[in-house]
Amino acid sequence: MTRQVRTFVAMLLATVLAAGLAGWLGVQYGIRQTRSPDLDTLLHRALALSADQDRQIEGLEKRFAEQRRLYGGEMHAANRDLAEAISREHTYGPAAKAAIERFHKAMMALQEESVRHVLAMRQVLTPEQAKTFDVLITKNLTGHVP
Repeated sequence: MTRQVRTFVAMLLATVLAAGLAGWLGVQYGIRQTRSPDLDTLLHRALALSADQDRQIEGLEKRFAEQRRLYGGEMHAANRDLAEAISREHTYGPAAKAAIERFHKAMMALQEESVRHVLAMRQVLTPEQAKTFDVLITKNLTGHVP
């Protein structure tokens, strides 16, 4: 094996190792980002909730979790309908359109319920807590603080 071939193989191996490491680090970063605390966890950390507020918000969270489960089930069922329509018809036909509309209807209802839930939680807070809450909500929705 000539010196040029050895150099080429060494550089190729170094490139492959660097690319693999960069890919692995990117995946680890992505996993860490998806594990960031949800809004409810942030609220409990950022706001000094009284025992009564905590109890009220817990009740709101339980009701919302049930709504989220129901709408999530509806979206999942709509996706099954869409998969069946595509497999059966192999075209963007009436069955596929109906499944997409079903999914969007459930998704919109969940979004509306989410907004109602956020506003209901805000009603439990003191004016000072509500200011912090508003910043957290804005950051959660937009990715930056106003």
